[in-house]
Amino acid sequence: MKSDAAPEALARLQASFTAHIRDPQSAAAPAGIEDRRMGIYRDLFFNNIKSFMSGNFPVLKTLFSDDDWTSLCRDFYKEYRCHTPLFPEIPREFMKYLQDQRQNREGDPPFMLELAHYEWVELALSLDEADHDDIAADKHGDLLNGIPLLSPLAWPLSYTYPVHRICTGFQPREAPEKPTHLLVWRQRDFVVKFMQINNIARLLLQKMNAEPQSTGLELLHAVAEEIHHPNPEVVVEGGADLLQNLRHKEIVLGTRP
Repeated sequence: MKSDAAPEALARLQASFTAHIRDPQSAAAPAGIEDRRMGIYRDLFFNNIKSFMSGNFPVLKTLFSDDDWTSLCRDFYKEYRCHTPLFPEIPREFMKYLQDQRQNREGDPPFMLELAHYEWVELALSLDEADHDDIAADKHGDLLNGIPLLSPLAWPLSYTYPVHRICTGFQPREAPEKPTHLLVWRQRDFVVKFMQINNIARLLLQKMNAEPQSTGLELLHAVAEEIHHPNPEVVVEGGADLLQNLRHKEIVLGTRP
């Protein structure tokens, strides 16, 4: 009997301990443990999470008072069940919390999820295991007659809000009429870069992903057709310059060999 009871007692103690660490206001600490000792664990666990979130979402943090930011971190900490023990995955888990569980609450900016995603992208690209040198590409290939190869470390993104401009002095309460298109990419030196792109560039990058066997010329004609441009050659001419610029920035790695 004792051997069966011991694991059950340990499991109850662990459940009580973790419930209190997660939400000390609602869950009592396990009996028989000095509060000073419990306080060490309460502060250590929560402050680690808060510090990590503050470092990964610096812009979002500035939009809240210290108390409100602490409350947001506490809500995430006590309400959401992360699916990974890895610290670098906490930002991704926080986005899941915002999207699937928290929804919109009073005082939350309407662009919070998009801003969090924008800030997460830099970390995600920094940790991505893809390597430029592992990808076969003709660096000097003809980008119009050949098949341009988009770097897997270049991510075209579209947001409802202009997330790249948001700061304490610019917090739009309503989404603008047109979305914001951004391109985020990692260079060979592991520096992550951001730039805003127009709709033609967005469509071209989108089609490069969706039609990996199309030549640059075919892609640009498809873009011209989609936007109903009266003179497709204008799109081709501008697109040729765009492709060269993207290759220079290591966004397009060249052409498929």
